[in-house]
Amino acid sequence: MISFHPNFPDLQAFSAGNCEPAMALMISAHVDMCPQCQQDCIEIQAEMADELFTQRSSTPPLDSQYYAMLSKITDLPVSNTTAPEVINTSIELDGKFFELPRTLRRHVKNTGNWSRLVGKLWQAPVDLGDIGKANFMYMEKGGRVPEHTHKGTEMTLVVDGQYGDGIAKYDCGDFTIMNNTHNHLPHSEADDGCLVFTIVDQPLHFTAGIARLLNPFSHLFFK
Repeated sequence: MISFHPNFPDLQAFSAGNCEPAMALMISAHVDMCPQCQQDCIEIQAEMADELFTQRSSTPPLDSQYYAMLSKITDLPVSNTTAPEVINTSIELDGKFFELPRTLRRHVKNTGNWSRLVGKLWQAPVDLGDIGKANFMYMEKGGRVPEHTHKGTEMTLVVDGQYGDGIAKYDCGDFTIMNNTHNHLPHSEADDGCLVFTIVDQPLHFTAGIARLLNPFSHLFFK
C-alpha cells in the first residue's frame, strides 16, 4: 500500500508544468504507480482548465485571419518516416526482472552496468544529463545503505519491494524526500529485497561506522 506521496503544492506545480526537471521526473514516475495521485492530478488539471476557460471567455474574440491561419496549420499532412523506438519495460539484475513505471522505462537505455557496493547492496547509474545524479539501487534481503544524512536533497521512489530506514517503512510506489534534517539507515528485510530509484543533488554524508572514512572523498563519487 502506498503511504508516502508528493505534497499537494508539488503536485500542483507538476500538473502546471512548473516543477524542476528532477522533481518532475520523480513525481511523474510516482503518479504512474499511484491511483490516488493520478486522480489528484486530474482534478488539479480540471480546475486549471476551468480557470483558463473563464479567463479566455472574458477576452475579446480572435479575428478571422487567425482562425484561417490555424486551419491551414492543422490541415498540413503529418510526416512519420521513422520507426517507433523500442523501449524496455523492465530492468534486469542477475536474472531478476523488475517492471518499471512508464516514466522510467525511457531511461533504461541510459542505465549503466550494475556494480556491488557493500555487502548486499547494488547500484546502476542512470545518465540524466544535468538533471541530477540518479541511480537504481537494489538491496538484497539483509542489505543496507550505511547510516547517513544529506548535504543536499535525496528523492527516492520504491520501484519494487519494501525497505525501512529507522524513520518509517516504505512499500512499492512510496515517494520520499530527504535532506540535512534527516539521518537514516535504509535496509531491506523483504524476501525479494527492494529496488529503488534515487536522484541526489549533493553527496551523502555518512554518520556512523567505518563508512565515515569515505566522507573526505565523497566528491570523487559524485560526478
